[in-house]
Amino acid sequence: MSYDLDFWRYKPGTTLDHQEVYQKLCDGREVAGLETLPITDIRQAIADAFAQGWQQVGADSWESQTGAFQLYTTSQFVRVDCYGMAGDDMNKIIDVLLEFNCPLYDPQVGERFVVG
Repeated sequence: MSYDLDFWRYKPGTTLDHQEVYQKLCDGREVAGLETLPITDIRQAIADAFAQGWQQVGADSWESQTGAFQLYTTSQFVRVDCYGMAGDDMNKIIDVLLEFNCPLYDPQVGERFVVG
C-alpha cells in the first residue's frame, strides 16, 4: 500500500485552501504565501533519521525490509511517497519535518495537522 505525506510552510498571516496548495505544489508550481524551505537541510535530516536499517538507493529513494519511500521536493514543498511503511517510520518523517516547522498535510483525508 502506498501513502503520501506532504509538507510546506505558510508565511505568517497567510491563509490558503490546503487542497489547492497541495495540487499546485504537486504540479511543480510555486505558491504565493509559502516560505522557501531549506531543502538541502531537510534532505540531510531525513537521511540521518533513516541511516540505520535503511539503504539509500538513489538520490531520492530509501528502502528496507520493512518498506520504502521516495522524496519529491521543490523550493517550497516536500512530498514523501511511502510504500509498505510502518506507521512508526512514517511518524519519523513527520517528526523530521516538524523540526523545520512544516506540519503534515494528508491528502488522503484532506487534513492539515497543525501542532500547537
